[in-house]
Amino acid sequence: MQLSDAIQEALAAENYHTPTPIQGQAIPHLLEGSDLIGCAQTGTGKTAAFALPILNKLEQKRRRADACAPQVLVLSPTRELATQISDSFRTYGRHIKFRSTTIFGGVGQNPQVRALKRGVHVAIATPGRLIDLMEQGYVDLSQVTTFVLDEADRMLDMGFMPALKTIVNELPEKRQTVFFTATMPPKVAQLAEGLLNNPVRVEVAPESSTSERVEQRLMYVKQGDKQALLEHSLQGEGVGRTLVFTKTKHGADRLAKDLNTAGIRSDAIHGNKTQNKRNRALENFRNGRLQVLVATDVAARGIDVDDVTHVVNFDLPIDPESYVHRIGRTGRAGKEGIALSFCDFSEHGALRAIERLIRMSIVVDVEHPFHVEPRSRGPRGPRNGGGNGNGGPRRKYGKPYGRPANGGGKRNHSGNAAGEHGEGHGGSKRAGGYTPTTSESADRPKSYGQGRGGAKRPGGKRPYGAKSKRPNRGER
Repeated sequence: MQLSDAIQEALAAENYHTPTPIQGQAIPHLLEGSDLIGCAQTGTGKTAAFALPILNKLEQKRRRADACAPQVLVLSPTRELATQISDSFRTYGRHIKFRSTTIFGGVGQNPQVRALKRGVHVAIATPGRLIDLMEQGYVDLSQVTTFVLDEADRMLDMGFMPALKTIVNELPEKRQTVFFTATMPPKVAQLAEGLLNNPVRVEVAPESSTSERVEQRLMYVKQGDKQALLEHSLQGEGVGRTLVFTKTKHGADRLAKDLNTAGIRSDAIHGNKTQNKRNRALENFRNGRLQVLVATDVAARGIDVDDVTHVVNFDLPIDPESYVHRIGRTGRAGKEGIALSFCDFSEHGALRAIERLIRMSIVVDVEHPFHVEPRSRGPRGPRNGGGNGNGGPRRKYGKPYGRPANGGGKRNHSGNAAGEHGEGHGGSKRAGGYTPTTSESADRPKSYGQGRGGAKRPGGKRPYGAKSKRPNRGER
C-alpha cells in the first residue's frame, strides 16, 4: 500500500507486516479520497483501516492546526473506544508531526479545551461532550476535511441520532466521510445514505455472523444457580482472562462483589462508573491483576483487550445483535475463544432471537452440574416456521397482559409495539421510531382487562349507579 515511510516504520515497530482483509480493501479507496462504508466486526483491524490513510494525508499536506478547528473528526459511541482510537493514532503516527485530542464526558473539560485552543489536527470524540464544547464555542467544525463515524450501529442503539444530526449539520458539505459499522440494519443503512456521497462498500463478514474462531456453548440453568455455575466454569481448564456480561449496572456490581468474596479477582465496568474507575478496571484487567471483568453492554464494543479466553453471557442480551458484539471480545487476532451463554427459562425468547440472527442453533452443554431441561422446547434443530422441532406449535408460557396486539399502536405481551418486527397485526411504530425497552415495559402496572370493547372479567366493576348485590350489613 502507498503509505509514507514514516507510517511504514511505525507499523514495522509494531510488527505489522500484512494488512487484515478490511485494511486491504478499505485503505486504497480511502487514500484516493473516496467515501466508504465498512461493514466489519470488532477485532478486524478497522481502526487502522481509517487511521492510516488519515495520517498519510496529514503528513502529505502538513497544514497548520488552527485553534478550535480540527481537520479530522472521529466520532465514537463510548469513552473507552475513543481512548483506544486515540492510542492507535499516536502509535501509527509516532513519526509524524500532528496533534490530536480526545473529547469525552465523565472527566473535566479543561484539559480538552486547552488542547483545542492550541490547535489539533485530529479530534476523537463522543457526541455528548463534543456538542457541549460546540455550544460553548470551543469547537468549530467548518474546517473538517475527513469525518469518521465508528461503530455507527452502536451509536444509534445508544440513542445518539439527535446528537449526530446536530453534529453533521455543522460539517462542511465537501468532505470525505468514512462510515464503519458491525451490523447493517435498515436504520443504519438509512443513516449512511444521508451521510455519504457515492460510497465504496467493503465488507469482510456478514453482519449477523459470529467469529468462526469462537466456540459457542449454551448452558441451561436456573436464575438462582447462575453465580454458582459461573464460579464452577471459571475453575475449568484453560480459563484465563474472562469477560462476563450482565443486563444491569447493579447486577454487574453485585456479581463482581460476590466473585471477589469467592476469591476470584474481579471488577465491574459500566456507565455509572467514573472515567478514572473505568480506566483503572480496564488497566487491571489488561495487566492480569483481575481474572474477571464484569460489564454491561457499554463494554461489549470497542474494548480492545488481548488474550480474552472466555466471554460469559451471564444474562442473555435483549438485543440479539449485542450477542454478536459481546462474543466478539474473544477469538481475536487469529486465536481461539469460548463463549458461554447462561439461559434461564425466562430467557428462551431472547435465545430464539439470537439463534435467528446468527442462523444457527447454539450447542447445548449438558455436562455442567446445574443443568436443567428446557421446558418443552423439543429437539433443537432448524426452526422452519417457528415449530418446536416436532412439527407442532411451540408451547407458550405465561399469560399475556395489556391490550391485545390487533390494532395500530396497541401493545403485545412482550412490551413492544405491535408490528415493530412484523409480528403484530396492523400495528404501527411509535412516532419518532422510539420503542420502549423491556425493562421500561416491565415497570408499567399490568392491565388485566381486555381493552375497549372487550369482555369484562368476572368480578369486575359494576356499572355506574348500580346498587351493590352484597347483603346490607348495617351501618359501621
